[in-house]
Amino acid sequence: MEQNEIIKPENLVYSKPRLMNGNAMHYCPGCSHGVIHKLIAAIIEEMGMEEKTVGISPVGCAVFAYNYLDIDWIEAAHGRAPALATAVKRLNPDRMVFTYQGDGDLAAIGTAETVHAANRGENIVIIFVNNAIYGMTGGQMAPTTLLGMPTSTCPYGRDAAMNGYPLKISDMLALLDGTCLVTRQSVHTAAAVRKAKRMLRMAFENSMAGKGTSIVEFVSTCASGWKMTPEAANGWMEEHMFPFYPPGDIKNI
Repeated sequence: MEQNEIIKPENLVYSKPRLMNGNAMHYCPGCSHGVIHKLIAAIIEEMGMEEKTVGISPVGCAVFAYNYLDIDWIEAAHGRAPALATAVKRLNPDRMVFTYQGDGDLAAIGTAETVHAANRGENIVIIFVNNAIYGMTGGQMAPTTLLGMPTSTCPYGRDAAMNGYPLKISDMLALLDGTCLVTRQSVHTAAAVRKAKRMLRMAFENSMAGKGTSIVEFVSTCASGWKMTPEAANGWMEEHMFPFYPPGDIKNI
């Protein structure tokens, strides 16, 4: 901007991306999904890919993303989003294709689809929202539930002898030759949102450049499922989730 250039009032107004429509979101107060939706919409607009983006959403809280982002969407069966995204991208290589999945979907019923799509190096982006619980169906234990963390199906806390250990699936996916970017982010602060947007943009660019599979994990809260206030949930996430699922790049080539 030139030194003497006049700043127009409309340029000072903070507004939502155009791809986000006027539908009122159903997500619980403090939920991370709304912020992540905003980042996806902003990046698609910045890249000029509004007419060439296809999102794949499966079962869970993620299924309603189509109701808020005005792009082409396909709903997948529970856990099958990466398989469907593979077909869409291979048939339409000029499209920017991504999945939007929760931890119960991606790391439980969809483990096989996730692992094999990443191992093949499909040129897709997998957005993985990890709140360590089944948020939509009653707060049951998920593969990512922490040891000692209570849920409706392990009310006294997850026990390794009974339930096994939490699954660090992003770390596993980073070992595969087909992945080019595996990063773990959050959206609980303004600084975290900026970093998350930068890495999400990189993931989308990787997919269009044919570099392989990009995984962007968002360590998130579920205030309702955790039975906390949004503020307390953010604090609990920082204290308990981040030590086990530390934010940062796991793999970036």
